[in-house]
Amino acid sequence: MMYGLTYLGVLHTAISLVAVAAAVIAFFRDKQIIAASTLGKVYIWTTVITCLTGFGIFQHGGFGKPHALGIITLLVLGIAWVAGNTKVLGRVSAYVETLSYSITFVFHMVPAITETSTRLPLGAPLLPNADAPELKAATGVLLLIYIVGAVFQVRRIRAQNAARAAQAVSLPGSAAAS
Repeated sequence: MMYGLTYLGVLHTAISLVAVAAAVIAFFRDKQIIAASTLGKVYIWTTVITCLTGFGIFQHGGFGKPHALGIITLLVLGIAWVAGNTKVLGRVSAYVETLSYSITFVFHMVPAITETSTRLPLGAPLLPNADAPELKAATGVLLLIYIVGAVFQVRRIRAQNAARAAQAVSLPGSAAAS
């Protein structure tokens, strides 16, 4: 055991760190997680593997909040995939896809902050347990950051849609220009 983690816990943590790194790079580079990009694929698949490996970890007893979050994460990834690949949601598909992938990043950060703050530094963790009020505040801050980021992402998608519409109008031979 390392830092109170089982071998599965170490593998789970390492994979989740790859997912988080891929997302951070994607947010800086692309301003969103793009499923078709290499970073997006790495993020999505390592997130799926993180969820699946998490189902085998029972450090705090049986099925708990982290397991429920894993299920929710997989459902939201499914919604994002459907929105991005089927256009079943029509004009809101791009918004649903982008915002869904972004919220899964928040889902990564909640257990990351919880586990880190209740395990480190070794022997004298920052917080006594996962129910510490500071963790509720940290989750609130994460949600606030998500909301701010979501507003920027929505504005960016709207601007891209407007640019495409303007370009379609100005193209010679387009139906709109005729």
